[in-house]
Amino acid sequence: MKKLNRQQLIDMATQSYFANVDKKDMDAVLANFHDDAVFTIPTDPIVHEGKAGIRAMFENLFSGFEEVWHGDFECTADEENQSVSARFNVYLKTADGTEVRLSNCNFWYVEDGKFSRVFVFMSGDNVLR
Repeated sequence: MKKLNRQQLIDMATQSYFANVDKKDMDAVLANFHDDAVFTIPTDPIVHEGKAGIRAMFENLFSGFEEVWHGDFECTADEENQSVSARFNVYLKTADGTEVRLSNCNFWYVEDGKFSRVFVFMSGDNVLR
């Protein structure tokens, strides 16, 4: 079983995952997930199951916003339990210029180098439907 160190866990969340979300690179985003991963937004609440469900969620995000940005990361990683969390800011902009700003927290659980479970806590309306 592949184990990631602290920096690899943080890089997976911020670079391999969020940097590719911001580029709207679907294949690179989905490469971070196990086929049966579960993506939960408890603040809505809504659950996206498997890569197909997660893909549909990101298709909605990518088509709904012209600009997508995640940054100002404050991360914590637990090597022993293969988990990483981040507090971060989100900026989204629609085609008509409407801006959405959020302050979120994510918790990722990693098994064999890929996300098995993700939990997203949003400060505003859920944009991951």
